[in-house]
Amino acid sequence: MSVAGAEMRRVAGAFATGVTVVTAAHGVVPCGLTVNSFASVSLEPPLVLVCISRRARAHSGIEAAGGFAVNVLAEGQEGVARLFASLAEDKFTGLDHRPSPAGHPLLAGTCAWLDCEVVASHAAGTHTIHVGRVTALDTTARPPLLFHRGRYTLLAE
Repeated sequence: MSVAGAEMRRVAGAFATGVTVVTAAHGVVPCGLTVNSFASVSLEPPLVLVCISRRARAHSGIEAAGGFAVNVLAEGQEGVARLFASLAEDKFTGLDHRPSPAGHPLLAGTCAWLDCEVVASHAAGTHTIHVGRVTALDTTARPPLLFHRGRYTLLAE
């Protein structure tokens, strides 16, 4: 039995996810993209995973950098999510950010961030699953931005 990609997207969209921007810096050129395929893998050692399309420009940047930062977007950052989901050449100009301890861009106003070193990469369909060992992290009290059924949404109190 075959499942069409559009049907898979529709059904997978029933699962509410957080919204992240995964960034990396190799040399002086930063890269980043919006990712909702992010998950915690292990606490000991601290591992997370992100799934990155091999067609994404940021794919080669993450591989060249050997690591990445996960910026967990907060309420009010839908514009940031849309910017990093776009094909814009320079997504960082005019955007408030600072380097992580490993040098990857950390976006201002997020509800959390994790700095990661790639420890394994696995081909999976059109994507690469990068497993990252968390080397630094922090969180704030800001509520998260969510994605559900093809729309950005907010966490209800």
